[in-house]
Amino acid sequence: MTSSDIPSAYIGEKRTPAPSREELRARIPGWGVDLDPADRPSNPKLLPGPDTGAHWDFPERQPGSAGRERSIEHAFVTPVFGTAQPLKGVSGAIRRLAYDRFSEGRLAHWMLLVVGDRVDAVEGHLASIAGLRPDVPATGLRAELTHGGLGSRRGRVDARHHVLDPFVVGGPWLVAAGAAVLGARRVVRALRR
Repeated sequence: MTSSDIPSAYIGEKRTPAPSREELRARIPGWGVDLDPADRPSNPKLLPGPDTGAHWDFPERQPGSAGRERSIEHAFVTPVFGTAQPLKGVSGAIRRLAYDRFSEGRLAHWMLLVVGDRVDAVEGHLASIAGLRPDVPATGLRAELTHGGLGSRRGRVDARHHVLDPFVVGGPWLVAAGAAVLGARRVVRALRR
Protein backbone atom coordinates (compact mmCIF):
# COMPACT_ATOMS: atom_id res chain seq x y z
CA MET A 1 0.00 0.00 0.00
CA THR A 2 1.52 3.31 -1.03
CA SER A 3 1.46 6.39 1.15
CA SER A 4 -1.01 8.10 -1.19
CA ASP A 5 -3.51 5.24 -0.60
CA ILE A 6 -3.55 5.73 3.17
CA PRO A 7 -6.23 8.18 4.32
CA SER A 8 -4.82 11.01 6.41
CA ALA A 9 -7.22 10.17 9.24
CA TYR A 10 -4.98 7.24 10.22
CA ILE A 11 -1.54 8.88 10.19
CA GLY A 12 0.02 11.24 12.68
CA GLU A 13 1.24 13.97 10.35
CA LYS A 14 -0.74 15.56 7.55
CA ARG A 15 0.63 14.61 4.12
CA THR A 16 -0.55 17.48 1.93
CA PRO A 17 0.47 21.04 2.74
CA ALA A 18 -2.32 23.53 3.34
CA PRO A 19 -3.04 25.98 0.50
CA SER A 20 -1.58 29.46 0.90
CA ARG A 21 -3.63 32.26 2.40
CA GLU A 22 -3.85 34.05 -0.94
CA GLU A 23 -5.15 30.92 -2.69
CA LEU A 24 -7.81 30.42 -0.06
CA ARG A 25 -8.90 34.09 -0.04
CA ALA A 26 -9.27 33.98 -3.83
CA ARG A 27 -11.22 30.72 -3.74
CA ILE A 28 -13.48 31.14 -0.67
CA PRO A 29 -15.36 34.39 -0.01
CA GLY A 30 -14.88 35.57 3.58
CA TRP A 31 -12.02 33.18 4.24
CA GLY A 32 -9.59 34.03 7.03
CA VAL A 33 -11.82 35.36 9.80
CA ASP A 34 -10.42 32.73 12.17
CA LEU A 35 -6.90 32.77 10.77
CA ASP A 36 -5.21 34.13 13.88
CA PRO A 37 -4.85 31.21 16.35
CA ALA A 38 -5.32 33.60 19.27
CA ASP A 39 -8.86 34.33 18.03
CA ARG A 40 -9.80 30.66 17.88
CA PRO A 41 -11.11 28.97 21.01
CA SER A 42 -10.28 25.57 19.49
CA ASN A 43 -6.59 26.32 19.03
CA PRO A 44 -5.26 24.10 21.87
CA LYS A 45 -6.69 20.98 20.26
CA LEU A 46 -4.80 21.77 17.05
CA LEU A 47 -1.42 21.72 18.79
CA PRO A 48 0.50 18.44 18.68
CA GLY A 49 -0.12 16.48 21.84
CA PRO A 50 2.30 14.45 23.91
CA ASP A 51 4.02 11.50 22.29
CA THR A 52 1.55 8.61 22.12
CA GLY A 53 4.19 5.91 21.98
CA ALA A 54 2.70 4.43 18.80
CA HIS A 55 5.39 2.59 16.86
CA TRP A 56 3.62 2.82 13.50
CA ASP A 57 2.59 5.43 10.94
CA PHE A 58 -0.37 3.32 9.82
CA PRO A 59 -1.81 0.56 12.04
CA GLU A 60 -1.45 -3.05 10.95
CA ARG A 61 -4.47 -4.35 9.13
CA GLN A 62 -6.62 -6.95 10.81
CA PRO A 63 -6.93 -10.06 8.63
CA GLY A 64 -10.30 -11.05 7.21
CA SER A 65 -11.45 -7.73 5.80
CA ALA A 66 -12.50 -9.27 2.48
CA GLY A 67 -16.26 -9.44 2.32
CA ARG A 68 -16.80 -7.29 5.42
CA GLU A 69 -19.48 -4.63 5.21
CA ARG A 70 -18.27 -1.07 4.83
CA SER A 71 -19.88 2.17 3.75
CA ILE A 72 -19.42 3.25 0.16
CA GLU A 73 -17.89 6.50 1.45
CA HIS A 74 -14.80 4.67 2.69
CA ALA A 75 -12.05 3.27 0.48
CA PHE A 76 -11.56 0.23 2.69
CA VAL A 77 -12.54 -1.31 6.00
CA THR A 78 -11.04 0.39 9.06
CA PRO A 79 -7.77 -1.17 10.28
CA VAL A 80 -9.58 -2.84 13.21
CA PHE A 81 -13.16 -4.07 13.00
CA GLY A 82 -15.51 -6.34 14.90
CA THR A 83 -16.11 -9.94 13.89
CA ALA A 84 -18.56 -11.02 16.61
CA GLN A 85 -21.69 -10.88 14.44
CA PRO A 86 -20.97 -11.96 10.86
CA LEU A 87 -23.78 -11.41 8.38
CA LYS A 88 -26.01 -14.43 7.85
CA GLY A 89 -29.38 -15.33 6.41
CA VAL A 90 -31.97 -12.92 5.03
CA SER A 91 -31.02 -10.26 7.60
CA GLY A 92 -27.41 -10.40 6.40
CA ALA A 93 -28.51 -9.94 2.79
CA ILE A 94 -30.58 -6.89 3.79
CA ARG A 95 -27.66 -5.37 5.71
CA ARG A 96 -25.24 -6.05 2.86
CA LEU A 97 -27.64 -4.29 0.46
CA ALA A 98 -27.67 -1.27 2.80
CA TYR A 99 -23.87 -1.06 2.77
CA ASP A 100 -23.35 -1.87 -0.91
CA ARG A 101 -25.99 0.41 -2.37
CA PHE A 102 -26.65 3.40 -0.12
CA SER A 103 -24.49 6.07 1.48
CA GLU A 104 -24.60 6.57 5.25
CA GLY A 105 -26.15 9.96 4.56
CA ARG A 106 -29.25 8.39 3.03
CA LEU A 107 -32.31 7.39 5.01
CA ALA A 108 -32.60 4.18 2.99
CA HIS A 109 -29.26 2.97 4.40
CA TRP A 110 -30.42 3.31 8.00
CA MET A 111 -33.93 2.01 7.37
CA LEU A 112 -32.51 -1.13 5.73
CA LEU A 113 -30.25 -1.65 8.77
CA VAL A 114 -33.28 -1.33 11.09
CA VAL A 115 -35.26 -3.78 8.91
CA GLY A 116 -32.24 -6.12 8.96
CA ASP A 117 -32.23 -5.99 12.78
CA ARG A 118 -35.95 -6.80 12.95
CA VAL A 119 -35.55 -9.68 10.47
CA ASP A 120 -32.59 -10.94 12.54
CA ALA A 121 -34.81 -10.92 15.65
CA VAL A 122 -37.48 -12.94 13.81
CA GLU A 123 -34.81 -15.36 12.56
CA GLY A 124 -33.61 -15.78 16.16
CA HIS A 125 -37.13 -16.48 17.41
CA LEU A 126 -37.72 -19.01 14.62
CA ALA A 127 -34.43 -20.73 15.44
CA SER A 128 -35.44 -20.80 19.11
CA ILE A 129 -38.81 -22.35 18.28
CA ALA A 130 -37.23 -24.87 15.88
CA GLY A 131 -34.71 -25.84 18.58
CA LEU A 132 -37.51 -26.43 21.11
CA ARG A 133 -35.72 -24.32 23.74
CA PRO A 134 -36.83 -20.95 25.08
CA ASP A 135 -34.62 -17.93 24.45
CA VAL A 136 -33.61 -17.72 28.12
CA PRO A 137 -33.31 -21.24 29.58
CA ALA A 138 -32.90 -19.84 33.12
CA THR A 139 -36.56 -18.75 33.05
CA GLY A 140 -37.85 -22.10 31.84
CA LEU A 141 -39.88 -24.71 33.68
CA ARG A 142 -36.89 -26.99 34.29
CA ALA A 143 -35.10 -24.19 36.20
CA GLU A 144 -38.21 -23.77 38.36
CA LEU A 145 -38.20 -27.48 39.24
CA THR A 146 -34.46 -27.99 39.77
CA HIS A 147 -33.31 -24.71 41.36
CA GLY A 148 -35.64 -24.09 44.28
CA GLY A 149 -38.68 -22.97 42.32
CA LEU A 150 -41.42 -21.74 44.63
CA GLY A 151 -39.18 -21.69 47.70
CA SER A 152 -36.89 -19.11 46.10
CA ARG A 153 -39.86 -16.89 45.31
CA ARG A 154 -41.00 -16.35 48.91
CA GLY A 155 -40.01 -13.03 50.46
CA ARG A 156 -39.13 -11.32 47.19
CA VAL A 157 -40.20 -7.76 46.44
CA ASP A 158 -41.68 -8.64 43.05
CA ALA A 159 -44.01 -11.35 44.41
CA ARG A 160 -47.01 -9.60 42.83
CA HIS A 161 -45.62 -10.47 39.40
CA HIS A 162 -45.37 -14.23 40.00
CA VAL A 163 -48.86 -14.70 38.61
CA LEU A 164 -47.82 -13.10 35.32
CA ASP A 165 -44.56 -15.04 34.87
CA PRO A 166 -46.13 -18.09 33.15
CA PHE A 167 -47.85 -15.81 30.66
CA VAL A 168 -44.74 -13.73 29.97
CA VAL A 169 -42.52 -16.78 29.51
CA GLY A 170 -44.98 -19.23 27.96
CA GLY A 171 -47.32 -16.80 26.21
CA PRO A 172 -45.21 -16.31 23.08
CA TRP A 173 -44.81 -20.08 22.78
CA LEU A 174 -48.57 -20.60 23.03
CA VAL A 175 -49.21 -17.89 20.42
CA ALA A 176 -46.65 -19.47 18.07
CA ALA A 177 -48.14 -22.95 18.60
CA GLY A 178 -51.66 -21.60 17.99
CA ALA A 179 -50.53 -19.88 14.79
CA ALA A 180 -48.87 -23.11 13.63
CA VAL A 181 -52.06 -25.12 14.32
CA LEU A 182 -54.22 -22.59 12.45
CA GLY A 183 -51.79 -22.56 9.54
CA ALA A 184 -51.72 -26.36 9.39
CA ARG A 185 -55.54 -26.49 9.44
CA ARG A 186 -55.71 -24.07 6.51
CA VAL A 187 -53.21 -26.13 4.53
CA VAL A 188 -55.15 -29.34 5.23
CA ARG A 189 -58.44 -27.71 4.20
CA ALA A 190 -56.88 -26.36 1.01
CA LEU A 191 -55.52 -29.80 0.10
CA ARG A 192 -58.92 -31.46 0.67
CA ARG A 193 -60.68 -29.20 -1.85
